[in-house]
Amino acid sequence: MAVPGARGASLSGLLPAQTSLEYALLDAVTQQEKDDLVYQYLQKVDGWEQDLAVPEFPEGLEWLNTEEPLSIYRDLCGKVVILDFFTYCCINCIHVLPDLHALERTFSDTDGLLIVGVHSAKFPNEKVLDNIKSAVLRYNITHPVVNDTDASLWQELEVSCWPTLVILGPRGNLLFSLIGEGHKDKLFSYTSIALKYYKDRGQIRDGKIGIKLFKESLPPSPLLFPGKVAADPTTGRLVVADTGHHRILVLQKNGQIQYSIGGPNPGRKDGVFSESSFHSPQGVAIADNVIYVADTENHLIRKIDLEAEKVSTVAGIGVQGTDTEGGEEGDKQPISSPWDVALGTSGSKVQRNDILWIAMAGTHQIWAFLLDSGTLPKKSDLKKGTCLRFAGSGNEENRNNAYPHKAGFAQPSGLALAPEEPWSCLFVADSESSTVRTVSLRDGAVKHLVGGERDPMNLFAFGDVDGAGISAKLQHPLGVAWDEKRHLLYVADSYNHKIKVVDPNTKVCTTLAGTGDANDASSSFAESAFNEPGGLCIGERGRLLYVADTNNHQIKVMDLEARTVSVLPVFKSDSAVVDGSFPREKQKTVPKVPKSAPNISLPPVTVHPGQALQLGLRLELPPGAKLTEGAPSGWFLKAEGTDVCPYTDVCRKEKTSR
Repeated sequence: MAVPGARGASLSGLLPAQTSLEYALLDAVTQQEKDDLVYQYLQKVDGWEQDLAVPEFPEGLEWLNTEEPLSIYRDLCGKVVILDFFTYCCINCIHVLPDLHALERTFSDTDGLLIVGVHSAKFPNEKVLDNIKSAVLRYNITHPVVNDTDASLWQELEVSCWPTLVILGPRGNLLFSLIGEGHKDKLFSYTSIALKYYKDRGQIRDGKIGIKLFKESLPPSPLLFPGKVAADPTTGRLVVADTGHHRILVLQKNGQIQYSIGGPNPGRKDGVFSESSFHSPQGVAIADNVIYVADTENHLIRKIDLEAEKVSTVAGIGVQGTDTEGGEEGDKQPISSPWDVALGTSGSKVQRNDILWIAMAGTHQIWAFLLDSGTLPKKSDLKKGTCLRFAGSGNEENRNNAYPHKAGFAQPSGLALAPEEPWSCLFVADSESSTVRTVSLRDGAVKHLVGGERDPMNLFAFGDVDGAGISAKLQHPLGVAWDEKRHLLYVADSYNHKIKVVDPNTKVCTTLAGTGDANDASSSFAESAFNEPGGLCIGERGRLLYVADTNNHQIKVMDLEARTVSVLPVFKSDSAVVDGSFPREKQKTVPKVPKSAPNISLPPVTVHPGQALQLGLRLELPPGAKLTEGAPSGWFLKAEGTDVCPYTDVCRKEKTSR
């Protein structure tokens, strides 16, 4: 439905007028001159004989954060509306969200402004409403979001890329469009002046829109959207990026929390554990009681010293950078959305862990941070603390090249190091090209391993196909882990909800675990289920594969020998240094058992961390006795080396007869 007297609109209709405005703004000197130009532009566009009227939202679409579906010409009439065309996997779309959050803090719907997210999916997995719900929670989106499954509005307006912001006047009339990221100043200027212009003309209504936030579905789990996981090769401890709680957890092998650093709210602060904060951390790497963190939305690399119990910043300046070369000292070098980190060597046979590799998703590159003085391929000696680009032009492409700076990545999101010969490479989960690539540690050459296709500009060659090399298809993989014992690479094929395995010799990629449905099941490899797993690591000398099962808010444990999947219980002891959020109902206490209760000891059993155990408990009551309905009853299980079994809050009652 279009407003009477209006003409159908597409963004191309705005192009001549807005291009003239933006050229004029380049010549303006003062802010007042710029404001006057925008105001005059609005007078011109508003005075057209017919509005460029945006199409109505199609009927039957699914909405989030609203009490009911919205109509542009019923509910949004009298508002300045910003349509944010996005897809939740896109790093550029993620970069726009802080600008929109800031705008919402400045103007509300009572001021006449409303933002509507129009989700136009790239991947099939992103069309599923439950997956969009998870993204809305993960990125704290509090404005209305519509799932435009078939991209109807995208096509009618002739939107061409993610993200695109479209600013509408109070009659549903097109005013401005902003394509891509990095337009915060224009966004604020265009919006504030449009509000003033239409308020001066009495066309702004201050009525509220029925908002119903989706936050009530947050799970009561100690983890919230864990992004990555790493294992300490010396102690076997696990480090988990508890991304949704904005904190880092250090866990003992049995899942008991040893440290909780940061959280529950986002922030950016160094210092002792109780004062430090992070913002949606992702990648983690640990060695020698030091953890390196890709503090993604702070655009920083952080260092956690477990002995000193302090957090410091080693790279980044705290705001998104656009530099694609680097070369400055870490704390002076702007970086952009680091998504994963891996410890390695710069090539010296003596030193180990003297370099931190960074998957720089925001600039589509692989960077290096020098933990000690050293060299890189085709580089002269570099001093300690230098942070610079290692591979990738900065263009979003699936381009392989023997010259590392001419290669192109598309949102690299996972790293795994294989330092030994004949591989001597970094494996890269290149999410937006749906490929796994390799970067040589010898000369920086970038090569294809599995997924994608040969056209470097085609970022839509995705699917779920086992096969070899380019015949194999993935869908937005986010994590990789190298198995030194078996010489295999494990891949978190995130949007296919599977864990896959690649033989780098033959380039054969096959499904290892997961049904392919976005679900939660712990069983055999074939019957297990994941929901957008984002991170992987190898533990217990190659026996276990830990999975950050992101949308299930769990760490799953895959026993590579028994071929079973179990959930790692995450729990807190009274002695743990826990500074972040932890649900009360999940804290474990030792139950009081009557002295008269029988105590049964079982013979010792040798187990491995993460191994699934099954305990059969058969209750037989004396003749004529029965359990009183409603009266409490239970049992308590204690194992050597633990205070209390994590599963004591689960009691299964079964009737027996003899």
